[in-house]
Amino acid sequence: MPSNLINENMKGKTIIRIQGHLDKKWKNNFDGFEINYSEDNTLFTGIIKDEAHLHGILNQIRDLNLKLISVNSDEMVN
Repeated sequence: MPSNLINENMKGKTIIRIQGHLDKKWKNNFDGFEINYSEDNTLFTGIIKDEAHLHGILNQIRDLNLKLISVNSDEMVN
């Protein structure tokens, strides 16, 4: 993914939705992202610094064997 896509499409807050409820004790593993819940899902909300940061978050989700539902900029959700 070209870094300019991160800059253009992920401005502001990013909301990452995963299936199930992840305990808030994992917050420190997700580099400043807030953890909240919506129905049966966990929402990570925060600022993506760059492409490497996004990949780090996604790798952490993969390593914990969590099911990724979506990644959206806050502008796309509103």
